[in-house]
This record gives sequence, structure tokens and C-alpha cells, in this order.
Amino acid sequence: MSVAGAVIRGDGRLLVIKRADNGTWEPPGGVLELSETVEDGVRREVYEETGIKVSVERLTGVYKNVSRGVVALVFRCRPEGGQEQLSDESTAVAWLTPAEVADRMGEVYAVRLLDALRDEAAPHIRTHDGRTLIGMSQAS
Repeated sequence: MSVAGAVIRGDGRLLVIKRADNGTWEPPGGVLELSETVEDGVRREVYEETGIKVSVERLTGVYKNVSRGVVALVFRCRPEGGQEQLSDESTAVAWLTPAEVADRMGEVYAVRLLDALRDEAAPHIRTHDGRTLIGMSQAS
């Protein structure tokens, strides 16, 4: 299971990393460890990859990559402290506007952050092939 944090600053900017392994801009996240809760995993992954400590607010989306069989849970988060720093997994850490997210990021990662900005009660449920969304469904 994979988790990611859609970290939203008070000015509406979103926290992203440029991945060291493939150079893509993505929300910070990764694979849960066996012994940790989902929320603890989100906090750990965001902190490890960005240096930012967060509080986890709510699940905003479930995203399945049908090519790899990976399901990612994305949680809306608020920054609580720390300072931006690079890690072995990130070559850049940035706070982007929603327009910059849509412009710089691939569709399947941008939608995760843009979904988190919406004030909808139910999480979005989306399927993709690693590059392109397949349909546009939402839980009711």
C-alpha cells in the first residue's frame, strides 16, 4: 500500500518533490511499513522526503495504477513545522500554486493534489495506467 500527503499551506500552495529516480514532480509519499498506521506512514513519508512535519486531516483520494497493481491513498495535510530539505529520494522540494501543479506535473500526480483542494466529503476514486487517467469516477 502506498500513501501520499497533499500538504496545503495557508496560502493555498501545495508541497511537491522532484523525485531523484525519475525526475518527475510528485506529492511526497511512499510505501507503508508493516507495523505503522496509515496516518503515521503519511507523516513519516512527508517528513523523510521534504523535512516538513504535518498533521493528517482526511483521505481525499484512492488511486489505482492498473499497470503496476499499486493502490495509493492520498491524505490532505497541513504543515506543522520543519524546514524544506532534500533527501535521497528528492532533488528538489517546492511549494506550487494549483496552476503550477497542473502545468509541471503529470496528470496522474497533479489530480491527486487538485482533488485534495476540493471540499468534498467523499474521497475521489480514480484509475490510471501510470500516465493517463482512465475515466473520472468519484465515490458517492
